[in-house]
Amino acid sequence: MRIYVGNLAYDVTEDELRQEFAAHGKVESVSMITERDSGRPKGFAFVEMPSASEGQAAIAALNGKTLKDRQIVVNVAREREERGVGGGGNRGGFGGRGGGFAGRGKGRRY
Repeated sequence: MRIYVGNLAYDVTEDELRQEFAAHGKVESVSMITERDSGRPKGFAFVEMPSASEGQAAIAALNGKTLKDRQIVVNVAREREERGVGGGGNRGGFGGRGGGFAGRGKGRRY
């Protein structure tokens, strides 16, 4: 079972997180998410537990717990949403005649 852990203090380590979850069952892995460029933690992590019942027990026990002066959020991780090619969003509403500031007041009948 893949578990999301959010609102982590930036100085929480993978080992500390592993210890918190190990009290409720076997922990396969802990992945702290970091910024790509700086390597600094982003404040959330994912924990893998092989047993769903142990994972649910960990969620129930740890969600809302204070860890290093921060109340952590613990729940079942959602699957990643597929992103479109190019990583950009829809630019609907931009472009076309009269869509921007240029041309305001030109060609209007009222």
